[in-house]
Amino acid sequence: MGRLAGWLDYLSAYFLIVNPEFIVCCMIVKYQENGWNIITQRAHGLLAGQICYNWRDKLRPEIWMETVVATIEHDDAFNEFASDENLLNDNGGPLNFKMRKFEEKRCQQLLLMALSKSSYIGLLISRHIQFLYANSEDKIAKKYCQDLKKTDKKWIKVAACSEEEVIYAYAILQWCDALSLLICQQLIQPENRKIEVATGPDSQCYMLQALRESELTVDPWPFESEIFEIHYESKTISQLEFKSENEFRNLLMNTTPDLHRYQLARH
Repeated sequence: MGRLAGWLDYLSAYFLIVNPEFIVCCMIVKYQENGWNIITQRAHGLLAGQICYNWRDKLRPEIWMETVVATIEHDDAFNEFASDENLLNDNGGPLNFKMRKFEEKRCQQLLLMALSKSSYIGLLISRHIQFLYANSEDKIAKKYCQDLKKTDKKWIKVAACSEEEVIYAYAILQWCDALSLLICQQLIQPENRKIEVATGPDSQCYMLQALRESELTVDPWPFESEIFEIHYESKTISQLEFKSENEFRNLLMNTTPDLHRYQLARH
């Protein structure tokens, strides 16, 4: 079973084996002319939740509220304003989420927070972990996902749902996560060019396009409303290098955020 990192005693009905060196995302960092543009993972998750909330009514899974909550909180293990001590790279700049290494503590924290709400939310977070790392070349991460997959069967029984329902709901979460990341990383294409979001729960490929500045569309259209607003906050700091996480954190916390608004409209 590999090195045992800890036991999660939950409802006395089942257990979770937690192995070391698991990664979940941290902040999104992009360099701009005026400095580092930073979006916290919780801000990105909130944007994903806004997208999910607007999903077409007839296409929503039966357990809908928990699906939205899981989408909002799928990266909630990180709080850049709290005690995270891995915020800087070797050059003293802010660490982008793609550079973060495996961390057992964050894995435990993310799953515990999910399971403290419901087994169903825990299932969706578990599927997110497996989506990211089930095919990893890292043997520890791969073994972790294998053990987690076995434990999912126990959670499904407690949540009183089916495997098919979990697969469908997670496909929505993953799609909303992908769209949020495209927007937060400023990967929207210029000159009306399209960019792929992800394959949706209906196995269709969805494309994102900017109709004009701050107005986006998705094809095919998966949402209930013909037009709605989404928004997120980012912070830009001009200082490029930091001596410590505390120095960076204090500046980040005391920087006034910028609000970014977009309209999503059916085209």
